[in-house]
Amino acid sequence: MPSFRTHMIDGARTTLPLLPGIAPFGFIAGIAAVDAGLPASVAVAMSALIFAGASQLAAISLMAAGAAPLVVLATILVINLRFAMYSASLAPHFGHLGALKKMLAGYLLVDQCYALSIVRYGTLPPEAKFPFYLGVGAAIWPAWVGSTLAGALLGASVPDAWSLEFTMPLVFLSMLVASVRDWPMLVAALTGGVVTTLAHGMPLKLGIITGALSGITAGVVAGALRRRRPGST
Repeated sequence: MPSFRTHMIDGARTTLPLLPGIAPFGFIAGIAAVDAGLPASVAVAMSALIFAGASQLAAISLMAAGAAPLVVLATILVINLRFAMYSASLAPHFGHLGALKKMLAGYLLVDQCYALSIVRYGTLPPEAKFPFYLGVGAAIWPAWVGSTLAGALLGASVPDAWSLEFTMPLVFLSMLVASVRDWPMLVAALTGGVVTTLAHGMPLKLGIITGALSGITAGVVAGALRRRRPGST
């Protein structure tokens, strides 16, 4: 039978196509931190400890604007609420794990790690799920932290004309393509994307949560309508 290490390697290998999109995203995070007046060491520590790109960039933006610490923490909490939904989805697969493994899984829980893992869990045996997930996280973590360090150290020399901000949507688009498997998921993805775009100006970055909830609702409705059709299962 395949070993723990084999399943980890499988997870890491599955992640490789996403790394070219993650690296520029981390590079931008490093540049933003230095532009906000943070030392490179703090930028790297944020990437290693927070390990959540969207909330990290929001926190840097708020700190640069002189926001109160409570506002920064509240914004991070709001943006990261989606991880509660991810955790609930993963709970049936990780419920048998010990406390330390669950804590490690929680630390590594980012959008890419969840999306790649949950798509494969339908075909993986129970003993392969955690090592596969760990392999995905083990590939993403150094790419994210290393690219943040590179951005913090080299960002000042990057011309403004390069407009690297476009890489952030590409990271999420790559996840979207990998996870959309049926009509309700497509409806959820399109609805969430449109609503998030329209709600971009909402305070405390609530547009992200609004888009997520709208997408979930639309997907549930689309699934219910499909099941009502004659001959559907």
